[in-house]
Amino acid sequence: MKALMFGWEFPPHILGGLGTASYGLTRGMSVQSDMEITFMLPKPWGDEDQSFLKIIPANKVPICWREPDGAYLNEVLGGQMSPEHYYHLRNCICEDNSHIGVNGIGSVEFSGRYPDNLQEEIRNYDAVAGVVCRSMDFDIIHSHDWLTYPAGIHAKYVSGKPLVIHVHATDFDRSRGNVNPVVYNIEKAGMEHADHIITVSNLTRDTVIHRYGISPTKVTTVHNAVEPLSQDILNIERKTALKDKVVTFLGRITMQKGPEYFVEAAYRVLQRTQNVRFVMAGSGDMMEKMIRLVAQRNISDKFHFTGFLRGREVYEMLKSSDVYIMPSVSEPFGISPLEAMQVGVPTVVSKQSGCAEILSHVIKTDYWDIDAMADAIYSIITYPAMYDSLKIEGKKEVDEIKWEYAAQKVRNVYNKVLGWY
Repeated sequence: MKALMFGWEFPPHILGGLGTASYGLTRGMSVQSDMEITFMLPKPWGDEDQSFLKIIPANKVPICWREPDGAYLNEVLGGQMSPEHYYHLRNCICEDNSHIGVNGIGSVEFSGRYPDNLQEEIRNYDAVAGVVCRSMDFDIIHSHDWLTYPAGIHAKYVSGKPLVIHVHATDFDRSRGNVNPVVYNIEKAGMEHADHIITVSNLTRDTVIHRYGISPTKVTTVHNAVEPLSQDILNIERKTALKDKVVTFLGRITMQKGPEYFVEAAYRVLQRTQNVRFVMAGSGDMMEKMIRLVAQRNISDKFHFTGFLRGREVYEMLKSSDVYIMPSVSEPFGISPLEAMQVGVPTVVSKQSGCAEILSHVIKTDYWDIDAMADAIYSIITYPAMYDSLKIEGKKEVDEIKWEYAAQKVRNVYNKVLGWY
């Protein structure tokens, strides 16, 4: 089985759960002995783990014919692609992409992030997909999230191979219902052209069916999972010397994540006890608003903003926490609570999250119910028996949520689409 995947993020350079899920799923699928995965990224950095898949750097793929000299070509390729592969790809250019700005080797420069000209980058990525899919043999196409749906559709109609799209989120999640019509149309087109759709939760599956008008028979839920922790992460010691308990929110500080509910819950807890501190770890367009809200509630001395954390920093923060909170307004899945549970941190999640569908040893509250959220936090930091139960049973539970199991469900979808039984 050969899968051509299109994705936007991959560790170690990730900005959210999309990259984490892309890594976990592909690594889990690599356990299948006959699975070969090629994964196209806009701008790999060269330090990605390619021991279980092949990464194609979209920013090195020629979409316009150029005749670079050998030294310049090697300089631009930077060891991420061989000259032989470049020339093979160049021979697969069959479309007029002269309207797209390219560099001296005929390839497009990508930011590797989510720039202001994101729509342009999506169109350029789509053009690259047309070259890549002509250059290789594969059985199925798998597009991760809306940014790569146009590329997947393009590859489907060039190659004649079936398309599976993976809905990690919809714009209804990201915008609290104030949907961007351009994004919605891209998402809907991807869903309509796909041969099958994978969603990361039943919550998201319902959105796809009812908000985008997709037949239920075309949509399968495959919940996310977590990677086993390395010994290096397991060895991290709790750093804080504070006697106060530490309650942590970790994620993008955006509308979707419900940061204001975390602040309001913190305010209510601090009215009952002063032996606790709150940490908001992350960055986003609501950060300044949250700083002002904390000041208005007069809890600045008990509230800390760390900024964006990545890699080992995330686990250092989690290991220094006594409670983890995810108050998301609409969370298609939410891997971060599972990561917190892996290191034994009692966790509170919103009922409006995909992970709430599969987790039993957490406390679940409605995102808007700040009194219930405050009660949950207060109880965990006050009653040792409750803390210990959530810590121990939560870790046992999450240790059984493995990417290999999710990967087999994805393989079953592939087999169904291809008629391989």
